Amino acid sequence: MKQYDVVIIGGGPAGYSAALYNVRNARSVLVIEQLSAGGQMATTGNVENYPGFDEGVDGFDLAEKMQNQAERFGAETLYETVTEVKLDVHPKEIITTDGTVYAKTVVIATGAHPRELGVGKESQFRGHGVAYCATCDGMMFKDKDVVIVGGGNSAIADALFLDKICHKVTLIHRRDELRASRIYQQQLEKSNIEFIWNSQVTEIIGDKHLTGVNVQNLKTNEISELTTDGLFVAIGRVPDTELVKGQVELDKRGYIIADETTHTNIDGVFAIGDVRTKALRQIATAVSDGATCSFYIEEYLLNKERF
Repeated sequence: MKQYDVVIIGGGPAGYSAALYNVRNARSVLVIEQLSAGGQMATTGNVENYPGFDEGVDGFDLAEKMQNQAERFGAETLYETVTEVKLDVHPKEIITTDGTVYAKTVVIATGAHPRELGVGKESQFRGHGVAYCATCDGMMFKDKDVVIVGGGNSAIADALFLDKICHKVTLIHRRDELRASRIYQQQLEKSNIEFIWNSQVTEIIGDKHLTGVNVQNLKTNEISELTTDGLFVAIGRVPDTELVKGQVELDKRGYIIADETTHTNIDGVFAIGDVRTKALRQIATAVSDGATCSFYIEEYLLNKERF
C-alpha cells in the first residue's frame, strides 16, 4: 500500500481538523475511520456550543462538512478497522483489515467511548432499555419514564433533552450536588426533572426488557426499587487506547500522555482529541488539537527531510 506523510487514526473533529491543516501544508494525508465521520459528535442531535452556528448545528451534518472540507483539499479517507500498529519503526505501519498502510507520522485520534455502570444485565439490556446516548435513542422512550445516572454536563444535557419528550425523567447522582456547568443548572430550574441524591444503581431489573432498577442510598445503604422504561448511563467516557497500549505512554486512567504540543513519547506519533490527557474535552478543543498537531508534524517532517 501507499506511504503517506500523515496517517490519522480516527475521523472525528480532531482527526479531520488535523487532516485539513496537514493537507493544506501540502502533505499526503490519510484518515482511517472504522464507521463514519464525526465519532461521538455525529451522535449529537444539536450542537449548541461550537462557534459559528448561532442556531446550533446537527452533529452528523457538522461531521460531514468537516470531512468534505478536508477531502476538498486532497485528504483521503479509508473506512477500515485498524487491527495493529507498529509505531516505533520507520516507516510506521498501520495494519488494517484491508492491508498495511505506511506513514512517516501517525496521529492517534481514536476518541473515547461511554463508561458502563458495571452492574448485572447491563450488556444484556443494551438496546432493550439501557442506553448511552439520549439524542440517539431518546425517541424510543417518547412519553415513557426514564432514569439517567450521572451528574456532569453530559448527564444534564441528556436529562434536559429527554425532559422534552419523556413522561418523567429522574436523575440519580452519587453526590448531593451536580458537577455540571452553571448554564445547565439554570436550565434545570425550568424543567420537570426529579433528582435522587447520594445514590447509585445497583441492579437492573427485567426479563426481556428493562422494567426497573434497584437504587441504593449511599448514606443509609437502603435499597429501593424504581420502576422505569429506560436507563440512560452518562458517567463519563473511557479512552479508546487499546490499540496503542504497550507502545504509547498512558496515564493511570488510560489516556495518552501528550501535552499541548500533542507529542507522545514516540518520535513522530501524536495524540489529539478526547484520547489524550487534557483539561477539557469538547469539539472546539478537539479541533484545536488537530490544528496544533499539524504545526508540530510539519516541524518534525521538515527536520527529517533536512537531515
